[in-house]
Amino acid sequence: MEAKEISKAVVKRLPRYYRYLGELMEEKVERISSNDLSKKMHVTASQIRQDLNNFGGFGQQGYGYNVEYLYTEIGKILGLDTIHPMIILGAGNLGQALANYGDFEKRGFRLVGIFDVNPVLEGISVRGIEIQMISRLPEFMKENQVEIAILTLPKNKAKEMAKILIENGIKAIWNFAHTDLDAPEDVIVENVHLSESLMALSYNLSQYRNEHTEK
Repeated sequence: MEAKEISKAVVKRLPRYYRYLGELMEEKVERISSNDLSKKMHVTASQIRQDLNNFGGFGQQGYGYNVEYLYTEIGKILGLDTIHPMIILGAGNLGQALANYGDFEKRGFRLVGIFDVNPVLEGISVRGIEIQMISRLPEFMKENQVEIAILTLPKNKAKEMAKILIENGIKAIWNFAHTDLDAPEDVIVENVHLSESLMALSYNLSQYRNEHTEK
């Protein structure tokens, strides 16, 4: 039986469901209707039901959703019930900031190595992990069964490094370099452009100011 293809829009909403359900659990909420969840998430109740029906539904008519159960099941769908060994390539400000972000570990993303090309950084410890040189990378990846690589390198180094990662069996790349990466079908790439997000914010701010100035 072929797996059902899920749209990218639905996949992008799943982490939001997971986050809001986690907040509901912290508030000791045991169950919630799609209507109440829609008000919290600013997504229509119909959209929530459609999204979750892609994976079996999970709700009961007249009862709604069991918050803890739905949280657990979405975690499984997102692959958060397994450990994902990952490395960071680029130990500059952004790389070190990501290394210091402890919430990754709560979600099953275990940082096992940090690499850079600058010999000045070799041996410096970030959250107990020593920065290593890129030359050690192939051997390290095999020893630690690394699944995910986070790229925080300059644009001109990112494609070269992605090629090395792919040759050494990487499964997924989280790319913060200012360039989109192409990869074989069996390697997943998530391109993150912080400046584009900031520009979108700037646009919305400009629109808001224009609308209120006209009034």
